[in-house]
Amino acid sequence: MFRVGDRVVYPMHGAGIIEAIEEKEVLGATKTYYVLRLPIGGVKLMVPTSGSGGTLLREVISQQDVPRVFEILGSRDTCPCPNWNRRYRANLDKIKTGSIFEVAEVINSLICRDKEKGLSTGERKMLESARQILLSELSLVEGVPPSEVQSKFQDFLA
Repeated sequence: MFRVGDRVVYPMHGAGIIEAIEEKEVLGATKTYYVLRLPIGGVKLMVPTSGSGGTLLREVISQQDVPRVFEILGSRDTCPCPNWNRRYRANLDKIKTGSIFEVAEVINSLICRDKEKGLSTGERKMLESARQILLSELSLVEGVPPSEVQSKFQDFLA
């Protein structure tokens, strides 16, 4: 069980800090929720402490794991499957895992695809979403504002 102040990642949304643990009644049932504040967009999110939502939360990676993320982003040898539908589903499944390393692989493959043939609108949105998820976690790991991580990220990709 996490505590107030813990830095966690919620798949498909990104990293945030647990601001509170509250009980709420929803549809006649009282449940306990983590209240997360996400650094990008200032979004607050309520995640059940038990059941499917709470079990998906994980702690942010350690500072020692950051170079591995950039190593994955820097490798250009994995260009995606040519079939749009399969590629999209595979990338979505990777993002849903909540693993920053899987998200980095998605970003890497979409950037590779964009350079080769361009991206569809759906894939462009997926790339932006994956970037936001990655940036939110790196921001919390490094203890800097998301804009600073965005700058480092852009410099790295250039």
